[in-house]
Amino acid sequence: MINDPLFLVVAGSVIMVLIVLMVGLGGFAQGGKFNKKHGNRMMRYRIAAQAVAIALILAYVLLRRSGG
Repeated sequence: MINDPLFLVVAGSVIMVLIVLMVGLGGFAQGGKFNKKHGNRMMRYRIAAQAVAIALILAYVLLRRSGG
């Protein structure tokens, strides 16, 4: 599984979602100027990253199920 390039892309996208989530949560917890300026943007980035990650996970499952 670790030698599968598509699996590595999927894992990278999930890690990217985690990073965006942690930055957003950190800014929210701290408050202040960063949260006022970037809080909503970080939420949009997280939603977009999650959509990409879900699409890649579904593609991975479909390709591996069909033997691709």
